Amino acid sequence: MRESLDEWTVRMMSWHFGEESGSPFWLARRSRLPFDPIRDVTDYASLRLFGLFDKTDLRGVSARDLVPRGFAGRPFRVVETGGTSGPPYRVVDVTRAIYDVRMYRVMLEARGLLGGDILAMTPSGPHAYGHFVKLLGDSWGAAVFSVDFDPRWVKHLVRASGDAAGGADAYVGHLVAQTADILRDERISLLFTTAKLLLSLAPALDKPLAEYGVRAVCTGGISCSPEEARYLREEYLDGVQWIDTYGNTLAGHALQGDAPSPGEPHSYHLPPPFAVMHVVRPDDVWREVAEGERGRIRVVTLLEDLFLPNLLERDSAISAPPHPWFPWPGVARVGPYEAEDADQITEGVY
Repeated sequence: MRESLDEWTVRMMSWHFGEESGSPFWLARRSRLPFDPIRDVTDYASLRLFGLFDKTDLRGVSARDLVPRGFAGRPFRVVETGGTSGPPYRVVDVTRAIYDVRMYRVMLEARGLLGGDILAMTPSGPHAYGHFVKLLGDSWGAAVFSVDFDPRWVKHLVRASGDAAGGADAYVGHLVAQTADILRDERISLLFTTAKLLLSLAPALDKPLAEYGVRAVCTGGISCSPEEARYLREEYLDGVQWIDTYGNTLAGHALQGDAPSPGEPHSYHLPPPFAVMHVVRPDDVWREVAEGERGRIRVVTLLEDLFLPNLLERDSAISAPPHPWFPWPGVARVGPYEAEDADQITEGVY
């Protein structure tokens, strides 16, 4: 991407709010804004004019009203969030998965992991994660084996039991059994799953993942604690690379930058200009915390098929410096944002 963040921002305003290219969702809101996005947003900093985006505005919106007119006739996919903070939100994917696949391929190639067959122990159906993994495998002709996984059912079981630790044990066991069968029958190079499911899967297997042929485990969604991560690495992941990403359906994939030295946390970096993460003070969401301090995550998504200005995430994190692989700031030690005004969340295993 040769355009600067400011240049891309200006182009996205013309795209999302232009009569010929914008989506019905944003065009309907243009007349209600106290400013003109095309005229008044002259750089990235100007996006503050939008204030905070209320993601509940996405509920009840027709998916077709989210498709930019400039993509008329293009195939698109409707993807949904996992319902962590309530009923799911729907957005559309026209080009986003293509960008995600390209970036992830580059990361795998840099780590010497490109190629081989894939096992996706990931959400399926309307969820973006499973769709992304299949497209990634298609990019080099991999066989992609999938395990049925409905994260909403997990969350339902947890809510119904009132026990986050044990409410979904039977369902998790069902997922683990399916995964183990495929690992025994096939030669899998890359295993995609969540960190929480990995904690259940690894101890249940007959032998270490490396002995099944797995070269890397790629996780997404919620993270495990530093103690859990250390336990997995020391007990079950010898000879296996572990690549984690942070993000969700609305924010996208923040790629992992390895820790600068042993014992330090790795960081996560969203790729501008498509998305930008800020770690901000909870009492003033327009002020970023200093590097190394903890704050709440605010994200701006600037894709051609999804524009979300200033979305406050349900997570907190430590502000991390640019990484040698990703020359822009990131986040580290991500965890739930805990405050009275925070959404009530049910994490389950995703």
